[in-house]
Amino acid sequence: MYTLGVRRDFIARHFLIGGDWGPENFPNSHHYVLELQLAGNELDQHGYLVDIVDVEKHLDEVVGYYKEQMLNEKPEFAGLNPSIEHFARILCIALSERIKAKNISEVKVVLWENDSAWSSFQIGRR
Repeated sequence: MYTLGVRRDFIARHFLIGGDWGPENFPNSHHYVLELQLAGNELDQHGYLVDIVDVEKHLDEVVGYYKEQMLNEKPEFAGLNPSIEHFARILCIALSERIKAKNISEVKVVLWENDSAWSSFQIGRR
């Protein structure tokens, strides 16, 4: 299986809800690193898994939507604790819906919250 990865970093803000999370209960920012991984068994007629320019366009749009924003205020986080796990899932779904390459069988987002903590979410396609 072939895998193509692209990264972006950005800063976004949030505060955790529903528990005693100490300083995380108050608005704070994280320097996130988003790793997008696309996988598939077949290359296209040009020898590419996917057009990386197209992938980067969609990645930049999604990152731009969250960059310097308060995650708690975004409608997709309504009723959710804006944890790194939820954020990884939301990012993965948004990117999977935008990237239309037919030979992609898996879309995975690994979202780093800092140098030592990350979460991932993966979607399999048919």
